[in-house]
Amino acid sequence: MHTNKNYYWRIAGFYFFYYAFIGMFAPYWSLYLKSIHFDAVEISILLSVQPVMRMIAPNLWGWLADHTGKRLYVLKIAATLSAVFYMGVFFTTSFWGMLAVLALMSFFWSASMPLVEATTLSYLGKHSTRYGRIRSWGSIGFIMTVVGLGYAFDHIAIAWLLWAGLVCEVGILLFSRQIPHTEVAAHHTDTLPIKQIVFKPRVLALLGACFCMSMAHGPYYTFYSIYLVDHGYSKSAIGGLWALGVICEIAVFFVMPWLANRYGYTRILLVSFACAVVRFLMIGWYVDMLLILLIAQVLHAATFGAYHAASVGLVHEFFKGRHQAKGQALFGSLTYGAGGMVGGLASGPLWERLGAPMMFSASALAALMGLALMIWKLRSQLRDTKMLNSTPV
Repeated sequence: MHTNKNYYWRIAGFYFFYYAFIGMFAPYWSLYLKSIHFDAVEISILLSVQPVMRMIAPNLWGWLADHTGKRLYVLKIAATLSAVFYMGVFFTTSFWGMLAVLALMSFFWSASMPLVEATTLSYLGKHSTRYGRIRSWGSIGFIMTVVGLGYAFDHIAIAWLLWAGLVCEVGILLFSRQIPHTEVAAHHTDTLPIKQIVFKPRVLALLGACFCMSMAHGPYYTFYSIYLVDHGYSKSAIGGLWALGVICEIAVFFVMPWLANRYGYTRILLVSFACAVVRFLMIGWYVDMLLILLIAQVLHAATFGAYHAASVGLVHEFFKGRHQAKGQALFGSLTYGAGGMVGGLASGPLWERLGAPMMFSASALAALMGLALMIWKLRSQLRDTKMLNSTPV
């Protein structure tokens, strides 16, 4: 691990603005699209563009970074072009225009995080369980954006959202140029084709289960804010609910070193999937009960915070040496990309034909599928105490 403290803040600054952008986009972009008269199916399609690009682009960028050995150069190019293409949102309100802008912006925006994740874990070295403490600055950026914009939009037009996104894009661009260079340690798997790692049963089980988790969250990221508005919640209240979940997420990030060392990533993931089943049923069927919604948002600590830190940690253990960036990119593509795309695209028809409660019940079912996959993979290992106390799936 590097000792230069400036490195910590450089990486933390990138996380701050990257997740501040998500704090602008995830809760409020659907409201902006609704304000310019898109219907539910169009909104679900437009909000699925980002997961689609997270499925396609990171693998290309991750391969390029590992193949050339110029991870930071690739990161700078991606951050620059993301900011350039984002500017298009100021010039279109048509469906096809917005689709093109979001596709181009997301293609480059989605390239950044896997590269930074690989750099962060290389920087931390053997202290990789401390990942959550750096990543928590992303959660802080998310909270500041989601709360600040929530209060602002009770008093100003939702169209100001476009300028908030531009500020976040500029921040990502500036800090992409501050990320430190880290040496990639050689590993005996460097000469292996990456598919030999991917097709190991424990790796496939992790990727499949995480695909289900991202699919479960697709309707949440697409329609949660609209759902709350339809039930009379103010935009400031919506921002507060989103922020509550992320505050709990930050708390989990800070205790992850202890949790990981005591329980291992596998058992953390099992609890996270179980909590996701409960959480989405609570959101779907008890939206008018504020206390239940508050509890559901507290569970975000498990369904995203603990889940994300544990899954990223396992990916880092599975993909070593020159495969690090490709491994993180593959994980992001198959889970947050493909899973988020399927969940997002399915949410529009489910919302219109079956209603919100059934849509969120489908999310709970997807999380249950992920939990079942994890349990099935572990069944033959449950009698082995040593295996239960280790981190691999």
